[in-house]
Amino acid sequence: NGNAGFQQVLERLESDPVCQRLSLKSFLILPFQRITRLKLLLQNILKRTRPGSEEEVQATQAYDALEKLIKDCNENVQRMKSTEELIYLSQKIEFECKIFPLISQSRRLVKCGELTALDFNNLSPKWKVTTRPIYLHLFNDCLLLSRPKE
Repeated sequence: NGNAGFQQVLERLESDPVCQRLSLKSFLILPFQRITRLKLLLQNILKRTRPGSEEEVQATQAYDALEKLIKDCNENVQRMKSTEELIYLSQKIEFECKIFPLISQSRRLVKCGELTALDFNNLSPKWKVTTRPIYLHLFNDCLLLSRPKE
C-alpha cells in the first residue's frame, strides 16, 4: 500500500485479460487449493484400487508424501502468521529501553488481551481503589505486561 508504483503495476497486471481479472491473492492461494484437491483425488484413487496391488502401494506412498507436504505447508503458514503478529506488536509497543527483542524466530504469541489493574491507595483513611487498563501478552517463552501510552 505504501508503494504507489507497485500498486499501479499490480492494478495493470490484475486487469490484464491473461490474469482473468484475478487478484494477486488468488494466485498465491491457488497452489494450496490444488494441493488439497490432489489429496481428495488420491483418496478416491485409493478407494478404487485393488487391496495389495502395486497401484495401491504407489497411491499410498503418494498420499503419504502429499500428507507430509500439506502438514509442512500448514506449519509454515502458522509460522508466518506468528511472525506477522510479532512484527505488528513490535510496531505498536514502545519500550523505554530496547534491550528486549520482541521479534524472534522461536518466539510466538500464545494469548493476548486487556486486563484491569486495581491500585489500592492505603495512605488515605479510606482505602481508595483505582483502576487502569493493562495488556497481557503471553508468548511461548515470556510474559509481557504493557499499558496504553498516556
